[in-house]
Amino acid sequence: MKIFFHTLGCKVNQYETQEMREDAVRNGYMLTENENEADIFVINSCTVTSESDRKTRQCVRHFKSEHPDCITVLTGCMPQSFPEMAEKLTEADIVLGNKNNHLLVPSLNEYFISHGRILHLNQHESGEEFYSSGITDFEERTRAIVKIEDGCDRFCSYCIIPKARGRVRSKDIDTVKQEVLHLTENGYSEIVLVGINLSAYGKGTGLTLADAIFAAAENENVKRIRLGSLEPDHLTDALIEKMSECKKLCPQFHISLQSGCDKILKKMNRHYTAAEYEHLCAVLRDKFDGAALTTDIMVGFPYETDENFEETRKFAEKIGFEKIHIFPYSRRSGTPADKMDGQVSRAVKAQRVKALSETAEKIRKDFLREQIGKTLGVLVEGKQKDGLSFGYTANYTPVKFDGEAKIGSISDIKIVSADKEFCIGIKI
Repeated sequence: MKIFFHTLGCKVNQYETQEMREDAVRNGYMLTENENEADIFVINSCTVTSESDRKTRQCVRHFKSEHPDCITVLTGCMPQSFPEMAEKLTEADIVLGNKNNHLLVPSLNEYFISHGRILHLNQHESGEEFYSSGITDFEERTRAIVKIEDGCDRFCSYCIIPKARGRVRSKDIDTVKQEVLHLTENGYSEIVLVGINLSAYGKGTGLTLADAIFAAAENENVKRIRLGSLEPDHLTDALIEKMSECKKLCPQFHISLQSGCDKILKKMNRHYTAAEYEHLCAVLRDKFDGAALTTDIMVGFPYETDENFEETRKFAEKIGFEKIHIFPYSRRSGTPADKMDGQVSRAVKAQRVKALSETAEKIRKDFLREQIGKTLGVLVEGKQKDGLSFGYTANYTPVKFDGEAKIGSISDIKIVSADKEFCIGIKI
């Protein structure tokens, strides 16, 4: 039987889909990228916003409506966080929380016998161990994602993730090494370490994120190590110093800011100030040549005034983020922020998104222009419609260039110009 996987959300979800894919193949199932060939649909859901839940429901209903005789499976963060909502989504024949997504194959086998709806929705518990079956491939991509951490202990006032993912837990170092070995044997030279709260890796074990980085770097076939999204309050000067000793670590850091206003950071229950965040950025740029810093900023959080927003916009300008993911605050049932007074109107949120986007675009354009004249190593991803090859530098600058290059290889490219989205170069 053929399975079609559809993934919503973050890189951790992408990794967990790959785990399920490989487990299904080991157990005799076939994979398909063609919806019309599928016998089984698996939707790995995200629940970070109410919009994420809407997209999940839409996907489940779409697949069941278009393919009523097929089996539809819902798993991931939405049913984990809101089991009652998932149970009511009767178009899903099998419902698994992310804690139970390793039960995909047993659940399918059970369904073929009983033909009755199956629900596995066990809640996360304090003290549970990190679980991962590991992966050996990553869907034909040039870099492979490795999940090394799960869970979050931060309890930001707007966030449902601690409920969706449980508490911080980390993958064993030897397991990290073994998984990286399998991936390099399949041709991957860039490894991306990810987690729900990645910078908390090793909490309670005596290890730190630097230990995981060096474990991956031991493999001589690994040319680059990249990090997923990071939380600022775990990144100490000592940890950054240690990380900087790994020459394979890419100088690109996505560090969630959310707000540049201390009043709003406190309302969000973020555990740092704008000044502490600024210091962190300065240390990273000092320790990593050519460091690129990207971030997430939320606008329109409850109680955010025009003055508070302007403080955030100016802070983003001051730091000079190479890229900013901007999103309006979305009320999330089950979080403290949902019950706060001072909710900001949708129209004001839209105005703030527009204003901050204009600032971000200017910073981005200036950054791309600053690369002109440099010769940079580019991991080749493929070809664009215009016939130019494209890929990313170590600090994740997108580059298009004229000249043939093997996908997955790293080519030296001289940057000669830049547009709004890419640096443009020639192979040397």
